[in-house]
Amino acid sequence: MRIWKFGDDIDTDAIIPGRYLTEYDPKKLAEHVFEGTRDDFGTGVQEGDVLVAGRNFGCGSSREHAPLALLGAGVKVVVAESFARIFYRNAVNTGLLPLICPEAGVLVEGHEAAVDIAGGYIESDGVRHATEAVPPFMQEIVDAGGLVEYAKNLREVELCTGSQR
Repeated sequence: MRIWKFGDDIDTDAIIPGRYLTEYDPKKLAEHVFEGTRDDFGTGVQEGDVLVAGRNFGCGSSREHAPLALLGAGVKVVVAESFARIFYRNAVNTGLLPLICPEAGVLVEGHEAAVDIAGGYIESDGVRHATEAVPPFMQEIVDAGGLVEYAKNLREVELCTGSQR
């Protein structure tokens, strides 16, 4: 996966402009991801690439459209020094994995990276940079494709087994 590097305080309006908030399809939102902010991202990002940012990624308006646009563009993981609280929750709830990495700033744009969630690191240029642990329940939500799919899966298990979790 290739690294796309962003700085501090990237707000949700930069990720997906407000004029597209009537759209909910991740693929359609992806057509406008970082439009007017970083147009090369939308045309160059590939499935599995990783977005790396500084502090306070996803600040600004509370909108699930921002993580949906990133998912639609093929990004499955965002690594940042820190996240705005509401973006972090919206990311998990939509199935995008936010990983906190205090050393994210040293990662280099365009370089290859490998994320090891279980191992707790992102590796690039032969160097491992620790990421905060992902709680198992949060990983289950992301793996399910977001909170709605996670809840559907739980309900199906309850119906099939007669048990509640």
